[in-house]
Amino acid sequence: MATSVQKRRSFIAVSALLGASIYAVSASAAPPMDKHYYLPDAAALKIVSVAKTGNAAAEVIVLTEAVAIKETGPKETVAKFGEVYAFSPTFIAVQREVPTMLTFWNLQPDDEHDFMLASPDSEVLMHLKLLPLTKTSYVFTFHREGIFNFYCAVHQPEMNGQILVLPARAK
Repeated sequence: MATSVQKRRSFIAVSALLGASIYAVSASAAPPMDKHYYLPDAAALKIVSVAKTGNAAAEVIVLTEAVAIKETGPKETVAKFGEVYAFSPTFIAVQREVPTMLTFWNLQPDDEHDFMLASPDSEVLMHLKLLPLTKTSYVFTFHREGIFNFYCAVHQPEMNGQILVLPARAK
């Protein structure tokens, strides 16, 4: 009869083997990363329109900032929390139906970031890649009021922010 230690070792070995098998299947079936980046689809366009070009009434520059990285420290912070990044600003207010250009500046020479925008209902509406040392601009027109969260999925939980969409201007 197997002891509890032997049973535990068998369970760990089977779990590791099963986990490795699942990883191998999922890794081989995974599409290239570029297919994970997208602009709003037809349903999301009812909430926010996003275009590469257009006439914007305002522009907001959103920087990626290295708060604590291995190259510049502080070493104690990096040791405890890992590298820490942030968007700046973390809060943006816009008006509904007013085209606003958001220009993302990825200031890091060796780190990719991304930008995911979620609706007030927490539905992911879009996902952009922000390559190192690049400026990426899009014109956003929000068609629904509320708080839209945005975040870099690569650097969670610290790299996030909010867009507050206010009512449209009175005519």
